[in-house]
Amino acid sequence: MEVAHQHCCGLDIHKRAVVACLLTPGLRGHSPREVRSFSTTTQGLLEPVYDLLRISTAKASTTI
Repeated sequence: MEVAHQHCCGLDIHKRAVVACLLTPGLRGHSPREVRSFSTTTQGLLEPVYDLLRISTAKASTTI
C-alpha cells in the first residue's frame, strides 16, 4: 500500500475530553503511536496547541 501521509493524527471528540492519536514515521517503517487526552475546557484545548509549538520549535532547532 502506498503511504499518502507520513504524519497523521486522529481525534475522538467527547463532551468532556478530546483524545488525540498521533502517528509519526519511525525506524524501519514502524510508526510509533502517541495517545493523549485533553479536557474540553479552554485551557485544556490550548494544551495541544502549546505542544505542537514546542515540538515544531524543537525540530527546527535540531535541523539548523
